[in-house]
Amino acid sequence: MKRKAIYLASLLTVILILTGCSKASTSEKKEDTLVIGTLTTPHGEILEHVKPLLEKEGVTLEIKNFDDYILPNKALADEDIDVNYFQHVPFFEQAIKENEYKFANAGAVHVEPMGLYSKKINSLDELKNGATIITSNSVSDWGRIITILQKAGLVKVKEGINLETASFDDIAENPKNLKFEHSIDPSLLTSAYTNEEGDLVAINANFAYQAKLNPVKDAILLEEDNSPYGNIIAVREEDKNDPRIKKLTKILHNKEVQNWILKKWDGSVKPVSLEKQAGE
Repeated sequence: MKRKAIYLASLLTVILILTGCSKASTSEKKEDTLVIGTLTTPHGEILEHVKPLLEKEGVTLEIKNFDDYILPNKALADEDIDVNYFQHVPFFEQAIKENEYKFANAGAVHVEPMGLYSKKINSLDELKNGATIITSNSVSDWGRIITILQKAGLVKVKEGINLETASFDDIAENPKNLKFEHSIDPSLLTSAYTNEEGDLVAINANFAYQAKLNPVKDAILLEEDNSPYGNIIAVREEDKNDPRIKKLTKILHNKEVQNWILKKWDGSVKPVSLEKQAGE
């Protein structure tokens, strides 16, 4: 009986040790792995590029691709992911306002220019009176598109309106009597372009790339560099100082990585430097 008791005690000790090791291993994996939600292009490609660089810093990057603009923030709020990288600041702020998310902006990485494309015209001179402009149903993009149109002399908003938050109802002057359709999901805008719907279609750059469109070369109208539309790293407020996230943002702002981004997309994806953000 004594020998049996000693055996059982030894077995229990081994089980406790193994359990402790298993827990430690799980904890270590959690601390060393960063799960990030993103869009395939260009965000996902950028993350795949920096993944081995982050690995050298002791952090394993697990990339989860989404195909819409709603789920990455929901996944972040639900703690299904640790961080996301897909949205510009106005969209981020609108999402927080509408959903009461407790998120923080960990810094902008790059700017993707919004462009207006057409299969019906080759230049702005060919745009007819009463032409239709198709945009997305994403309210945070409307001011961005209106800014492009105003700088091109096609519309003018009411006095005192903030262009970043302007809507189509804020347009005071519309000399060409342009018509605006803004009920389409952003991911379907390339289909509207391909099907020759409307005279101009405003397409977010990440979807334009997927349709083999180069914003710099193919857009009839293209927005100027505009830092408020930098695509950011978004985190839950309590995780803003997480060492893993700091390592990720540092690598994304590495000069060699930024040069790679410029070369990869022929200058149509523009990195946002830390110096530029500090100066804003």
